Amino acid sequence: MLKAKGKLLFIVMLLVVLSLTACGGGTGNKAEQGGKQTIRFATWDSEDNLTLQQELIDKFNEQHPDIQVNLEAYGSDYDTKITAGMGAKDAPDVMYMWNYPTYKDALEPLDAYIEKEGSDFKDNFYETLWNYNSADDQILGLPVGYTTHVVYYNKDLFDAAGVPYPQDGWTWEDLQADAKKLTDDAESISGFAFSGKPDPYDYEMFLWGNGASYVDDQGNLEGNLNSPKSVEVLTMFQNMLKEGYAITTEGSGATEMKSGKVAMFTNGAWSLGSLREAGINFGVVGLPKFKDGSAVSIVSSSGISMSKESSKKDAAWEFIKFWTSEEANKARIDYELPVLKSVVESENLQNDELKKVFYHMLEMSEKYTPASFKVDNWSEISERLELAFESIFNPSTLMDPKAVLDDAAQ
Repeated sequence: MLKAKGKLLFIVMLLVVLSLTACGGGTGNKAEQGGKQTIRFATWDSEDNLTLQQELIDKFNEQHPDIQVNLEAYGSDYDTKITAGMGAKDAPDVMYMWNYPTYKDALEPLDAYIEKEGSDFKDNFYETLWNYNSADDQILGLPVGYTTHVVYYNKDLFDAAGVPYPQDGWTWEDLQADAKKLTDDAESISGFAFSGKPDPYDYEMFLWGNGASYVDDQGNLEGNLNSPKSVEVLTMFQNMLKEGYAITTEGSGATEMKSGKVAMFTNGAWSLGSLREAGINFGVVGLPKFKDGSAVSIVSSSGISMSKESSKKDAAWEFIKFWTSEEANKARIDYELPVLKSVVESENLQNDELKKVFYHMLEMSEKYTPASFKVDNWSEISERLELAFESIFNPSTLMDPKAVLDDAAQ
């Protein structure tokens, strides 16, 4: 009798388990239904930004009593911890992302989620940014922030030299002519500064502007990296050094401008705050264009992605939508450029003297894809390019650009 009762109890329990399993199919989000789902969110930010991020998370948690988002701040160890988590199939449900080609296999495609939100949802993001938050023709992250590159110029040095401020639509010939007039050897002032070992990811924008690139759509370096148009770009930068109206720097040139010794340099929006704090009277203008070319900028874009291994994808998507909402864009406006057209309009950023330039460059740079998204061995190629650029721009070597690029393309 006890054995029969035990068998009956076992069958009842088995049916309950099967029933719960059936209810939990699909997205894997039903497992915690009826209780609070906990979402892990990894950020690379640190210090002051974490306070703002936690405030936003607290607001989300208040608005969503069935979801609890926990912030995990990885700081400088971000890539190491994300990689380890993915390898152990224990990655955070939601995470900041930028290097999509590297992490793409561990990220959940978001196209279907975006489609369900309607066309207005996607159209509110700047079109250029989707290219930087995708891989293998799939959207793997929603844009959070971005910067394009512009030319920063010291207004006081321009005024002292009697040189008019640069205007949108100017050319590299214009920049060089201005740099020569602004250079003052007696005062150790240089007209233009650029990195002596530029980041290859960033530097490709100069090749784009001249109708060139590192690789073609098939990922071939030969005939692209060392094309006449590419050689022309590197030669132009080297000649500015040889002729004495430009210098190379360890960084972007921002430090030298803050000391009052450099009139112009190129960089993203990262330099806005530090130049203000240094009391520099500066302006920004779009990148120059090449003869028969265009003004094109690389985009440094941050996104927010979902782990493919997450068992709480619907809840994760709710948080991703919140983190990229108008409310969150406005909250972060002091330290990153908003990615939503509606926020740019409501905050009148298209008329902001400085920020409007970054948006103009974003619109000018829509149809370009970095080589890092086209080749599987980008880290190897990047290291090769770093050495090539250093040998071309090092004042003690100034090696022939064509020979160096021919060798690097092999």
